[in-house]
This record gives sequence, structure tokens and C-alpha cells, in this order.
Amino acid sequence: MSGSLFVISAPSGAGKTSLVHALLAINPQIALSVSYTTRLPREGEQDGAAYHFVSRETFLEMSARGEFLESAEVYGNFYGTSEHWISQENALDRDILLEIDWQGAEQIRRKFPECICIFILPPSIEALEQRLNGRGKDSPEVIARRMAAVSEDVAHVAEFDYVIINDNLNEALQEFNAVVLASRLRSSRQLARYQNLINQLQNPE
Repeated sequence: MSGSLFVISAPSGAGKTSLVHALLAINPQIALSVSYTTRLPREGEQDGAAYHFVSRETFLEMSARGEFLESAEVYGNFYGTSEHWISQENALDRDILLEIDWQGAEQIRRKFPECICIFILPPSIEALEQRLNGRGKDSPEVIARRMAAVSEDVAHVAEFDYVIINDNLNEALQEFNAVVLASRLRSSRQLARYQNLINQLQNPE
């Protein structure tokens, strides 16, 4: 028996990270995979919580050793998911959430075709730009680069199993959590989890 693997992707500024944090707050049965990255920490980010922050050299060495389940270069920085951690948690029947871009999602689907992929969209292009500017974390040049990448990101939306429009955070959270809860009720997981019960019902004494 193994847990479900959830992959959540979105164009930058769609509210993906806010949704993930909100889900973790109401659903303690799911664990967030903390990616490795070569980008510098933003204000308030702690190593091991937001990301595992490593040097470019360290990241490339880890990649050469085959330690990443998936990896990608985004906006000049590398990001990667620890294969050992995912395999360990998966074997313990724990649900795992990966917050990665469409490139990483594509790699995960090849290795775990049963993974559940969710794409988050903003309600409009204007809302997306407003959110990016409102974060106050990026320079105008970085924001322009992120906006330019939206078209390519959204071009991959049809590759995902579920699509959530993040107009209202609470409504989007309810939809996100519904996907997670429904996955736990799939017959493959329930049959493995309650095999003793099923056997008793099939063979009453």
C-alpha cells in the first residue's frame, strides 16, 4: 500500500503557494515535499522549510549522483525533488504534495503515472499581474519575465487531471481539498486499507 502523489503547478503569481499552505493547515495527512534550489532565500524563508537552499555546484553534484526524482531550470535557477524522500514517504502510505512547475510535473508523470496533477489558474491576466506586483518580492524586470512565461506555462494545462481557478482563496481551497479527500476513497486504496473488513463481510461466521 502506498500514499497518493499530488503535483500542483501554476504560472507564477496564480496563488499556488498560498493554496498549498492553506491546505497543509487544514489537512495534516498530507506532507509537502521540500525542493532543493540554487536560488537565494527571499526575506522570511528558512532553509529546510521553504526550500533546501544549496549552491549551484552542490546541486549539480546531487543531480550527477541521480538524487533527484525531477529537476528543472527556472528563471536561471535550478530546482529538484529528492527521490529518496519521496520513496520513503510513499512506502509509509503518506500522501505527498509536490509544488513544482510543468516541466517537473512532466518528469513525475513519466515515473509515477498514477500521480494526481492539479493546475492552478488566476481569474484573469490582470489579476495575475496585480498579484505579482503586490507581492513586492521581485524587481520589475523579474515580473516582466514571469509575465512573459505565462503563455508557455498555461499551454500545458490540458496535461493535468484537475484545473482550479483561484479567484477566491477559500473556494479554491475547498476544491483543492476535495481532490485530495476523494483520492483517498479510490477503491485501490480502500481495498488495501480495509482488506480485513472486506474479508469479514464476504465470509461472515
